[in-house]
Amino acid sequence: MGKKGSFDNIFKSKNFWSLTVLALLLLCNLIFTKGFFRIEIKDGHLFGSLIDILNRAAPMIIISIGMTLVIATKGIDISVGSTLAITGAVVAMLIGGNLQIVDGVQTYISKVPMALAIIVALLVAALIGLWNGFLITRVGMQPIIATLILSVAGRGVAQLLTNGQIITVYYKPFFFIGGGYLFGLPFSIYLVALIVGGTFFLTRKTALGMFIESVGVNPVAARVSGINSKNLMAAIYAFCGLCAGVAALLVTSNVKSADGIHAGELFELDAILAVAIGGTSLAGGKFYLMGSVIGALIIQTLKTTIYSIGVPPEINLVVEALVVFIVMLIQSEDFRKIVFRVKTVTE
Repeated sequence: MGKKGSFDNIFKSKNFWSLTVLALLLLCNLIFTKGFFRIEIKDGHLFGSLIDILNRAAPMIIISIGMTLVIATKGIDISVGSTLAITGAVVAMLIGGNLQIVDGVQTYISKVPMALAIIVALLVAALIGLWNGFLITRVGMQPIIATLILSVAGRGVAQLLTNGQIITVYYKPFFFIGGGYLFGLPFSIYLVALIVGGTFFLTRKTALGMFIESVGVNPVAARVSGINSKNLMAAIYAFCGLCAGVAALLVTSNVKSADGIHAGELFELDAILAVAIGGTSLAGGKFYLMGSVIGALIIQTLKTTIYSIGVPPEINLVVEALVVFIVMLIQSEDFRKIVFRVKTVTE
């Protein structure tokens, strides 16, 4: 009886089914993709498909963390892609890279100190998120409407900043953020670990997580109990914007340029999907940070798998949507109950 109960608890765990799907995707690659699990050391750095997945998933994981907290408050932020584009444009404009010739040697120098450029860019990202929070908590707009406005307008702002062109960054130290290695691993992995670990500590080791869930379940009751719901929600949206800003640094540094038109395109949809796959309800309330991390890894692994096994490009999105649909069905407790009932009847 005790063993049965423990197995039931495992099957009901929010992370069990998402981990199962991730394991199945990895198994698929083991069978169909030669050398998928091979990890090599080149120039003191680790290289391989698994490392590449972690590196490419880093921006999505970071955005998903911010999106998780927003959704937990019964909100949504579909402007993170535009926020990423604006932040990338700002940091690229500030750093750039002016050519300087010293003793016959060509070097590129940053227009402003790199640290200052990064701080300004992240501050812009946080202010964008705070603006969303202001529209939602003070003006009274619905989250999807407030963030939709910024999603459209923000993309236009990014194009204005870049003048509709791609801004190339030449300053090499900036490339370390998205393309550098530390102790053999991509620096982006450490950045993800820092943000995930810090957010987990603040939300699970303090009362902050309970406050967020309370606002998502019943904002009126939360306010009556002494929680400043409006300020908390505004802070959460600012944090989500900040997460999009950090992701922008990774993306801009990795591609060495800023594109106001395509940067961050569809990131908001992938982030929401990662949160949903991770088990956090879009109706608000209880949230699962690690589930969102796993969800983002599933999405990136799926993209890598589709390209690795040679799926025709014209049906990539169809295959991706089909797999995600199956994943959501598997995670649905109601669907599993229906399947179990049908199986019982047929037997």
